[in-house]
Amino acid sequence: MEYIYGALLLHYAKQEINEENLAKVLQAAGLSPDEVRIKTLVAALKEVNIEEAIKSAAFAPVAAAPAAAPTAAPAAATPAAKAEEKKAEEEKKGPSEEEIAGSLASLF
Repeated sequence: MEYIYGALLLHYAKQEINEENLAKVLQAAGLSPDEVRIKTLVAALKEVNIEEAIKSAAFAPVAAAPAAAPTAAPAAATPAAKAEEKKAEEEKKGPSEEEIAGSLASLF
């Protein structure tokens, strides 16, 4: 992914996306560039109109936003669900005082 980001950074800076420039960007980020990945990416990007790819990709997150909306619905719990949660919390607390007293009585 960092190779793509490096290429996008070069594009944004209006620099030529070539092997040398991409390697410099990756080195500046503290990475050791892989020559094969760089050559492959530069060759693949020669046929791509980056501006068009960015414009078409800009709409993808907006389309995904409605899919995230249903996950917020369970947060608004019904009163019955709240009562069940409270009952479950009480069960997690442990034995009642009567059970504890009975256990202590068995010790003597």
